[in-house]
Amino acid sequence: MAHLFLVKDIAFQAGLSTATVDRVLNGRPGVRQQTEMRVKAAIAELEKQQAGAVASGRMLAIDIVMETPQRFSDAVRAAFEAEMAAFLPGIFRCRFHFAEMMKPAEMVQLLDRIRLRGTHGIVLKAPDVAEVAAAVARADAAGIPVVTLVTDLPNSARIAYAGADNRAAGETAAYLIGEVLASGGGRVLVTLSSGRFRGEEEREIGFRRIIRAHYPGIGITEISEGHGTDTATGTLAAAALAADPTINAVYSIGGGNRAVLAAFDAARRPVHAFVAHDLDVDNRALLAARRIGFVLHHDLRTDARSAFRAIMGRATSPGRAVPASLSSVEIVTPYNMPVGD
Repeated sequence: MAHLFLVKDIAFQAGLSTATVDRVLNGRPGVRQQTEMRVKAAIAELEKQQAGAVASGRMLAIDIVMETPQRFSDAVRAAFEAEMAAFLPGIFRCRFHFAEMMKPAEMVQLLDRIRLRGTHGIVLKAPDVAEVAAAVARADAAGIPVVTLVTDLPNSARIAYAGADNRAAGETAAYLIGEVLASGGGRVLVTLSSGRFRGEEEREIGFRRIIRAHYPGIGITEISEGHGTDTATGTLAAAALAADPTINAVYSIGGGNRAVLAAFDAARRPVHAFVAHDLDVDNRALLAARRIGFVLHHDLRTDARSAFRAIMGRATSPGRAVPASLSSVEIVTPYNMPVGD
C-alpha cells in the first residue's frame, strides 16, 4: 500500500496501533478487512489534507475532537476542510476524531493521548464535566491551546470559544414558536441530545426565559439523553406524545428530527411549529419539504476561521489574550436556504 506518511501519523489518524498499521501496510496476514479499510481511509484523509499545502508556509497540525451525531460532524468536517484551503497566512492540517457517543472517560483518554503525541492545538466539542475540564487543563499546561466549538467549557483552561450565542438562539426559537402558538396555545416538545452539553443548556435557558416572560400560556415538555440519534430520540418523543395530548410544537436543540416527526406521524398529531438547529443534510431536506418551519443556522466556516485565528494567535503571541468572536445566528426558511453552505 503506497503512502508518503509516517506509520505513527497513519496510526493516529486511523485510531489504531502502529503495529496494526504496519501489518496492513506490509500485507501481513491476520488483518480484518474493516481494519484495512480504516488504514486506507486514514491515508486518503492525510493525502487530502496535504494537497494544496504550500511547502514554504508554516504548517500547524491540529486535532478536531467531537462527540456529535454524524450528520453534524460531516458538516463540521466540510467547513474545516473548506477553511483549510482558504485560510491565510497559516496552513493548517486537521486530524478529525468524531464519535456519536463517547463516555467522559473515553473523551479524556483521547485528549490525553493527543497531548502526549503532540499537536499545535485542539478544537473541542465535549460535555461540560469536571473530567474533561481537567484534561483541557493538562493540555494547556503542556502548551497546547484548546478552543471549544459550538458548546463551551467556560470554567476550563480553553483559550477561546468558537460558535454562536446559544442563549440568544434559544430566545429566538421561543419568539418564533411563541408567535405561532400565541393565539391557540399548546405545549412545546424541547429535545436535547444530552444535559451534559453547556451549549444545549444555554439554548434551553434562553427558550424557557422568553416563553415564561412573554407566552405564559404555552407549556414545555423536555426530553433528553437521546444523543441526537434517531432511534433513541424517536423513542423518547413517542413516549412524551403518548403521555401528553397537548404537545403540538417542537424546539429541537439536540437533533434526531426525522425520528421526532415520525413519532408525530405515528401518533397522528399535527406539528404547528418546528424550530431546529443547523443546516445539515437532514434539516435541509426537511426544510425543503416543509416538514420543519425554521432552522437556526450559524456559519460553521466562521467558527472554523475563529478557531484557526485563536490557535494561530497563541502560536505567534503566547501571552496575548484571545478575544471572543461569536458567529451570528440566521433564521432560515424554505425560501432563503443558502445554496451549498
